[in-house]
Amino acid sequence: MKLFASLFFMLFLVNISQAQVKETIYNPEANALSDLKMALVKAKSENKHLLIQLGGNWCKWCLRFNKFCNETPAIDSALKANFVVLHINYSKENKNLGLLKQLEFPQRFGFPVFLVLDADGKRLHTQDSGFLESGEGYDKEKVLTFLKMWTAEALKPEKYVDTNK
Repeated sequence: MKLFASLFFMLFLVNISQAQVKETIYNPEANALSDLKMALVKAKSENKHLLIQLGGNWCKWCLRFNKFCNETPAIDSALKANFVVLHINYSKENKNLGLLKQLEFPQRFGFPVFLVLDADGKRLHTQDSGFLESGEGYDKEKVLTFLKMWTAEALKPEKYVDTNK
């Protein structure tokens, strides 16, 4: 009986330790400025915009958005086709305040917050994620519309030339 109780207790501890493993999509120890520079080089070489997701592993809506993107094929495809995606950490361990000052304080919108930068690093748009939500998750059509409106292709000036002159 003692052997059974010991075995049960060990399995219980293993389950608890596994349950406490948190998803990590943000790295508090990352050098956000260096990561941003590398992401911009990649965006330029691929003729894409950079989509920054600012948040932290502590933020359930940040983790929900990441999961939503990975599990929704249309969103995943739109991201991969049009953006270089960069997760920038905001947490008590590292708020990246210097970079956020350069990006005009996007944390004012709450978390996650999305920033679209062109391949030269110019901030084109800051998106409050609350407008992309529906109930306890994200709305596929709202997110797709947001992504479509901020692709490099959507912002080409020649798309908006009046040819009826």
